[in-house]
Amino acid sequence: MSKSASLICALITTFIWGTAFIAQDTGMDNIGPLTFNSARFFVGFLFMLPVALIIERKKIIPEINSNKKLFFKYYMFMGVSLFLGTSLQQAALQYTNIANAAFFTIFYVPIVPILLFFFYKIKVHWSIWPSIAMCIIGVYLLSNFSDSQIMLGDALVILCSLFWALHIIFAGKFMKKFDLPIFYASLQSIFVFSLSIIAAYVFEEIDIQKILLEYSSILYAGILSGGVAFTLQMYAQKNIDEAPAAIIYSLEGVFATIAGWIILKQILGIDNIIGCFLILIAVLLSQIAPEIKKKLE
Repeated sequence: MSKSASLICALITTFIWGTAFIAQDTGMDNIGPLTFNSARFFVGFLFMLPVALIIERKKIIPEINSNKKLFFKYYMFMGVSLFLGTSLQQAALQYTNIANAAFFTIFYVPIVPILLFFFYKIKVHWSIWPSIAMCIIGVYLLSNFSDSQIMLGDALVILCSLFWALHIIFAGKFMKKFDLPIFYASLQSIFVFSLSIIAAYVFEEIDIQKILLEYSSILYAGILSGGVAFTLQMYAQKNIDEAPAAIIYSLEGVFATIAGWIILKQILGIDNIIGCFLILIAVLLSQIAPEIKKKLE
């Protein structure tokens, strides 16, 4: 897969995640966050596993056998980080508003290069840091955070951003070693489902009738966000380093805003529009500057 194809996968992933924010919020009208999480990832697993078996059937066993220990190590790390990231995000939406959630979630963008440096001694290109600054300012303007108050759920969102950062890093490391994007996406879905359903039985009341009331949100967040988007993320990070990938994923806020404008008839102010452009510039800078450097060398 070429880098251009990976960029397209990253953009589609971000678009799906951005539009799924509405489904994630409305999908908890009748059920708890852990129940919603378990349902969406079970749907994602059911949708992606047949696709994986059709497309990747012949190389599943050889790829796993190439380094079983490393494969299952990444499986555990990615599964746990995705479970904690998605669960905390879902729970936070009950205690904070979407503006606060959108702003604090973006903290994974600076966390990724910081973790890469401390744990892997990887220094990122200079363009990453001004891109990160523009992302944070852009999301601040985009989310109307200046009109919000700090809420209890904001701490959960900040913690959630740490696990999102870890998931992005582990996804990048995995795709450099193994070529099973579809199968792996289905595996991590069943992992998150398993942990979510256990936690839901302990902390929530599971009611099948209430789950069915949220079928449209669960199907969208499950098939597209939990299934397709996480699969495309794996394809994207095959050729895009972790720090630039995190900046591209910050476009989630732009797509969420556009979805709110179209679907929910929300009004876009001048601050929102400036925020969108800042994030777009940040993404372009993070992708173009390193390429210019390569051509000059």
